[in-house]
This record gives sequence, C-alpha cells and structure tokens, in this order.
Amino acid sequence: MELELPNAAATQRLGEGLGRVLPAGTILLLSGDLGSGKTTLIQGLGLGLGIADPISSPTFTLVNEYPEGRVPLYHIDLYRLDGEEVTDLYLEAYWDEQETVPGIVAIEWAERLANLPAQALCLAFAYADNGGRNVTLSSQDSVHRDLLENLLNHDLLVDEV
Repeated sequence: MELELPNAAATQRLGEGLGRVLPAGTILLLSGDLGSGKTTLIQGLGLGLGIADPISSPTFTLVNEYPEGRVPLYHIDLYRLDGEEVTDLYLEAYWDEQETVPGIVAIEWAERLANLPAQALCLAFAYADNGGRNVTLSSQDSVHRDLLENLLNHDLLVDEV
C-alpha cells in the first residue's frame, strides 16, 4: 500500500494513527533517505501511544526506550552502524517477549539488519515530486496486512491536510 504524505503533519498523523491501534509486539522496519520522514512518523507514533516525552532520533545513543505509553516504545536507529555492529547489538531482545516488556519496536535504517524479523510491518519512505513524501507500507504477515487494509479503508490513519 502506498500513501502520499504531503507534509510533516501528515506523516506525524500517520504515526499517531498507528500508535493508537498497533498491538504490543509490533515491529516497524523503517527505511528511506535522510530527512524522508522516519523520525517524524515515530514522533507521531509516540503521540498515538500517549507518550509525553519528546521523541528524537537515537542516532548516537542507538536505542531510546519510552515505557510510559499505552505500550512501551523502543526506538532504534542504525544509521551509524555497519552489519557486524548491528548484529552485536542483539536487537532480537526487543522482540523476544521473555527479555523485555512487549511493546512496539520501531527501527530506523532497518535495511542494515542482517536478519529481518519474520513478522514486521515495513515502511519505506521516498521523496515525492511535490515536496512531500510517499510511504509504502508492506508486510509478509497477514495479521499486519489485514490491520492496514482495515485502517486505510476506514481512513483512520491519515486525515486530509
């Protein structure tokens, strides 16, 4: 599914809509160029989850944890890492429910993961000709695909700008 996001507010609203409905255990794999909207979407996700703390990209800290929302948010940024460094982080601990409190795991620069989680929602951001952004949402998991189709069919994710 592809959505046109004409501005940052629309990107944030998409994230907010996802934050209101995504269940604990959801993994979001975000890809796209610098400035394409990944962090903006996660800021909206935090709003939808009811997180009061400001959300910024964990480019230097690698992982920011926000436990106080409807479900916890684990925000991971792999921009500054290569393959072996990513593997050494043992990120699987964030989706292994025996090691952390189940929450939503949002990974920026997910294309740097050597092994992608089997059940994840992928969001690929790209610049649009009109100055906005396009985002392609996909999943190999039928549960996420059904959830997205239901939300998009009912216009629950993106409001008119």
